Amino acid sequence: MRLSTVILPSRRWHDGGRDQWLRAEQLGFHAAYTYDHLSWRTFRDGPWFGAIPTLTAAAGVTDRLRLGTMVTSPNFRHPVTLAKELITLDDVSGGRITLGIGAGGVGFDATALGQEPWTPRERADRLAEFVPLLDRLLSEDVVSQRGTFYSADEVRNIPGCVQRPRLPFAVAATGPRGLRLAARHGQAWVTTGDPKLFEDGTPEQSLEAIRGQIEKLGTACAEAGREVAAMDKILLTGFTPDRPLESFDAFVDFAGRHYELGFTEIVIHMPIADSVFAADESVFEKIASEGLAQLGVSAPGN
Repeated sequence: MRLSTVILPSRRWHDGGRDQWLRAEQLGFHAAYTYDHLSWRTFRDGPWFGAIPTLTAAAGVTDRLRLGTMVTSPNFRHPVTLAKELITLDDVSGGRITLGIGAGGVGFDATALGQEPWTPRERADRLAEFVPLLDRLLSEDVVSQRGTFYSADEVRNIPGCVQRPRLPFAVAATGPRGLRLAARHGQAWVTTGDPKLFEDGTPEQSLEAIRGQIEKLGTACAEAGREVAAMDKILLTGFTPDRPLESFDAFVDFAGRHYELGFTEIVIHMPIADSVFAADESVFEKIASEGLAQLGVSAPGN
């Protein structure tokens, strides 16, 4: 099992932003991700910076830490321009990038470019076209493709990714179409649990809901001719009824129960005071340094 963190892009680089990424590496996290949004929920009226430039800067001050988005969506991205940015980022980082990708939601990103928010079906339609085209753009030197939503015309992406055949995708999905995309194109699968249980559900109900998601992922993998056990499974915390950062013991219990389900990576948010991600800094640091060892799990090297 691996333990990773999310660093929200809400601090100026020279006023604490840089230090957060250095701290993540010093604490020994496997990866540090950031949200790829134009703004996000309660942070909308405060500082918020772009994901790709932030990750590029983070790549320049770290050596071992994997970096990535959690997650990118088609809400304001196009596969052609995104591919060029990702290839550059993978090069700058020396091959340490993971792309978390999903269908997006109905938040501020959904209307920032002047469009009406897409329905769940429309988001799924776009993701189903976005991911395969992005896969090609990151894997092939020259790509031409005409789609309903996204097209590429003689697009060159030379020299390609440092990681071969391309940087890994971590596909966030719970519906059948998204799970099929994860099975076909993802090196990892991401879930935040069942959002319907966040406020009124119990940890036990959440665990069962996630167990059901993994079973559906297994069906999608079987249809794609791959073993679900061989696929990395990432749990982004903070969106289930559990409170894993409430104490060290709470995290160990939470991580142990989800490790038994087959998760290979747990992602916790770096604390932000006076926000939904507020947490005790000393508990966070103890979890980072001792949490997996308490489970008797050896964290693989970066």
